[in-house]
Amino acid sequence: MINLTQLGLFTAASLVLIFTPGPDIIYVMTRGMAQGRRAALAAAAGFSLGNFVHTFFAVIGLSALLAASATAFNIVKWAGAAYLIYLGIRMIRGASAADLSAQGPPMTGWAVFRQSILANILNPKVAIFFLAFFPQFVDASRGVPQYQMMLLGTLFVVLTFICFGAVGLCSGWIGMWLRKSRRVEKNMGRAAGCILILLGLSLAVPQR
Repeated sequence: MINLTQLGLFTAASLVLIFTPGPDIIYVMTRGMAQGRRAALAAAAGFSLGNFVHTFFAVIGLSALLAASATAFNIVKWAGAAYLIYLGIRMIRGASAADLSAQGPPMTGWAVFRQSILANILNPKVAIFFLAFFPQFVDASRGVPQYQMMLLGTLFVVLTFICFGAVGLCSGWIGMWLRKSRRVEKNMGRAAGCILILLGLSLAVPQR
């Protein structure tokens, strides 16, 4: 299985990426500000559970490649590393304040949950990101890669719900904080971009 060092690195990278301002966390925030904690937690649950679907697709795709050719798997891993570097550069260059003004009309908790999980599942960028991000922490020499991917996916879902739930519960204060401090948000975006670039570059370091 994955060693504790890899799990620690994965957790640290995931937390920074989860807390980076984007459409999903901004949606949770605005729902909390507009409708209260229940709506925010429903949105957090939807966005979190949607990641299970992307994990499943990533496991299927990577498993098929691994079964067909170890070379093909490595090619995908290198392509994923390049994509992570590309995303990191874009995040650093394009860090900007999010628009918290569009709160939208009131919705039931179930409607918020359905909307959130559907938005996550239908977002191709999330699927591509999972395909690029997770393999960086998979070591075929330490067990079945598919199991490692499922473990990472489950951990990411749990972390997402905890973080988004906390954001939802504190959405009023966090929303005001982000609106008042463009510097904080830009620094968060830059930090996340640097982490993505470092993950991509880490493939250049030979693994023992």
